[in-house]
Amino acid sequence: MFTHKQVWGAIDTIADRYGFSASGLAKKAGLDPTSFNPSKRNGPEGRPRWPTMESISRVLNASGAGVEEFMDLLAGRKGAAPRLKQIPLLGFAKAGKGGFFDDSGFPHGSGWEEIDVPGVTDSAAYALEITGDSMMPVYREGDIIVISPAATIRKGDRVVVRTADGQVMAKIMQRQTARTLELASFNTAHETKTLDMKEVDWIARIMWASQ
Repeated sequence: MFTHKQVWGAIDTIADRYGFSASGLAKKAGLDPTSFNPSKRNGPEGRPRWPTMESISRVLNASGAGVEEFMDLLAGRKGAAPRLKQIPLLGFAKAGKGGFFDDSGFPHGSGWEEIDVPGVTDSAAYALEITGDSMMPVYREGDIIVISPAATIRKGDRVVVRTADGQVMAKIMQRQTARTLELASFNTAHETKTLDMKEVDWIARIMWASQ
């Protein structure tokens, strides 16, 4: 049986290992930024508050940490920090040019650099470096996002989409049918964008970001 302290300690260690504060990890996981604050870990009368299984699942997905790593932390087996993996890296602006991806959106050709990232197990994963401020406030210039072209995409996931005419955009998946793709902007002031699937070259899920 794990204690309240062990569970929160494991979350704190995951946050630290992957370069987040507790509030930063909560935000990255799609939770209220204050969800993991120490003041929220006990109720008004001192009764322990436990993170839900859904919250923990989101934490692992957002950070890139594995279930085994989390279980080791719960059991007090901190071990070594997760091994880094080298994956291809490309500037976001270059992603719209030809020669860097195959027909399915997997990295292809030359011109890629390499970057070390923690917790990535997808052999097809690659990274894009954000340029400009068009994706503010979620992504800023210099942020690195890790993409998985093989990952299943669900409503609410952050994705990168490339159109047949070479436009590349990072959006939030709202709805996909056999004919259309609806994408929400990170900036809520912008309207949802609808694309005909014939216009879509490929779509891939954003799995992790260094912020």
